Parts: sequence; C-alpha cells; structure tokens
Amino acid sequence: MKITVNKRNLVGEVTWSYDGQVLVQDVRHVRLEALFNREDAPFMGVVLKRGDRFVEEFYFDRWYNIFQIHDRDDEQVKGWYCNVGRPAVWDGPDAISYVDLALDLWVSADGQQVVLDEDEFAALPLDEETRALALQGLGELQDLFIQKQPPF
Repeated sequence: MKITVNKRNLVGEVTWSYDGQVLVQDVRHVRLEALFNREDAPFMGVVLKRGDRFVEEFYFDRWYNIFQIHDRDDEQVKGWYCNVGRPAVWDGPDAISYVDLALDLWVSADGQQVVLDEDEFAALPLDEETRALALQGLGELQDLFIQKQPPF
C-alpha cells in the first residue's frame, strides 16, 4: 500500500512530504520503505544519496521514529537516523504524520551514537511535559540500540 509521510513543525505545518510503501502495519506502528528524495549530501561520515532506501518505523505510542538507511548501490546499512517527535498520527487513510521536535539521534553502522540538534530542541517553546516526554523518547532510543532491540 502506498502512503504519504508528512513531517510537521510545532504549529502543524508540513515541512517535508514524501511517499513510501507500507511493509508492515499494526495498531501500534507502521513500517514503510521510502527512497531518499534529496540531492546527494555528506552526513556524519557517510553520503546520503538520492535513491538510498530508508526502512522507516513510525509508532503511535512512542515519541520517536527510526529510519534504517541502506545504500542505493550495495544495500549496505549506513546507519539509523532517529527523529524525536510526537507519536505518529494518521492523516487520513493513506497518509501519516509526525511533529518533529528537532532533537535527533544518529547511530552509525559501527555503533557510534551522536545526539544532534540539542540547541534547536532547547530553543523550542515546549511545555515541561512535552520536553520531558521527548527526552524520555531519546533515552528509550539510546537504550534500544545498546540492548540491540529491533530495529537496531
């Protein structure tokens, strides 16, 4: 099934939209496959290439999503890009969205974790509960990787 992903900012505006193909869907999450649709760019020691395959996990009850990135040429895993944000919601029968909260976690293929955009996160006008839930989500992501839980 084809699905559209909408990344939203705090006021609900769509800041990026792309299409993917649903691989697995249940009441708690959706796994989809999408191809990177931006120009090639260096990022954290790898090059993200137009056409790289992203296997993306969106959760309806967790404050993050996880993108496993596969190289377009040899299918090797480059790493995992994890967005901290509000839990995903359906935008109709064939679209899903999430509110991005700026804070990200990059996990390289060799296991290094780097927290990204902490300054942007700190500058967001969030209430205490939202900020705490986002930071809890980041901690859960870090623990999932350390424990080698799926999808890591």
